[in-house]
Amino acid sequence: MTNGHPADGRRARGDRSRTAVLDAVVSMASVTGLCALSMGQVAAEAGVSKSGLFSLWRDKEELQLAAIERAAAQWAEQVVTPALKAKAGVAQLWALHELRLAFYTDLVLPGGCFFVAIQHEFDDQPGAVHDRLVALAHQWDAFIHSIIRAALDAGQLRKDTDPAILAFELDALGSAAVSRSRLLDHDAAFAQSRAAMLGRLRAYCTDPSILPES
Repeated sequence: MTNGHPADGRRARGDRSRTAVLDAVVSMASVTGLCALSMGQVAAEAGVSKSGLFSLWRDKEELQLAAIERAAAQWAEQVVTPALKAKAGVAQLWALHELRLAFYTDLVLPGGCFFVAIQHEFDDQPGAVHDRLVALAHQWDAFIHSIIRAALDAGQLRKDTDPAILAFELDALGSAAVSRSRLLDHDAAFAQSRAAMLGRLRAYCTDPSILPES
């Protein structure tokens, strides 16, 4: 058996290097945001030279955009995909919230959530980063809506359930837990988020036995 082409090895090493840098950026940005990060800080944290960093990304904005994609991939791998293994409908909504809180409480990222940390930086700043965050926010909202609609179609939610309001509640209770855990009581913030979401779902659900009692 012959070895792979040398170019394949270089490409694999390059991919590992890019991933390592992006993981460092996502981790740091979850604490400080993206705007405060300099290319020098990123290079030092990731253990690469500044010239090596610029060989991977032409400028700071390009690196920011790549970090957003890496954070979105982490979220998909650790929250979205596992949640979809639950039974379609209400069980998936609950799994999504539980896995989201686990992502935060397990300190996958030191600041809790990359997106909570950076959205306020760019919500009023026009440009490519803002536009990508808007697109991802729409995707996330549409994803939650699709699960809610499936639950409605299956008769698991009351017919008067407003998908937009329930989607807002689910997202707001998840996001609020991050900031409250940093400023107020850490453990209480997540326990309250969990209890509040469980209460809302049990109120909407036609068969509350689908959900845990507490």
